[in-house]
Amino acid sequence: MRVLGRTSSINVRKVQWTCDEAGFAYRQEDWGTGFRPTDDPEFLALNPNGLIPVLVDENGALWESNAICRYLAAKAGRTDLLPDHPWRRAQVDQWMDWQQTELNGAWNYAFLALVRKNPAYTDPAKIANSLAEWDRMMAVLDRHLDAGGPYVTGEDFTLADIAIGLSTHRWRCAPHDFPDLPAVMAHYERMRARPAFQAHAQP
Repeated sequence: MRVLGRTSSINVRKVQWTCDEAGFAYRQEDWGTGFRPTDDPEFLALNPNGLIPVLVDENGALWESNAICRYLAAKAGRTDLLPDHPWRRAQVDQWMDWQQTELNGAWNYAFLALVRKNPAYTDPAKIANSLAEWDRMMAVLDRHLDAGGPYVTGEDFTLADIAIGLSTHRWRCAPHDFPDLPAVMAHYERMRARPAFQAHAQP
């Protein structure tokens, strides 16, 4: 099993963490910014979008991080990570997709400006707006966890916690005045205690 993508990518880390939780050995290959370019024909043959991560196993190549994580959980028969009950599975899917769309969309400008120091992202107003929206999204998560924790979908650790745990870590890495979100921080501490988080989320 191969995981293609640079480990500074939150989506690559999501796949690596899932591999560890599901018990899969894999070889990680560096592709993307600073490494082998994803417009290389070899990479485009695996993912025509030229985006990381890509998983390659005996069945072929698979892209889109959430799809890869769901595949790995199903392949391992891990119904704790991805429930087979339709409603419980939909709740996991809901929060994974929220992380990839609503939450990621909020933090993009601020993270690239404040953490990645990308020279194309220096507009103070846009940074402030991105931080405000990012904090608003994290407050949505805080209210949800406060009402139904300790994990994102209730009593059990699932794939949703992997996606959310990495996003919370990214939020904590962005220098700004953090709002008081005790349920988010309690969840974050539970994630930090997991060996796979320590292996893949910390850089």
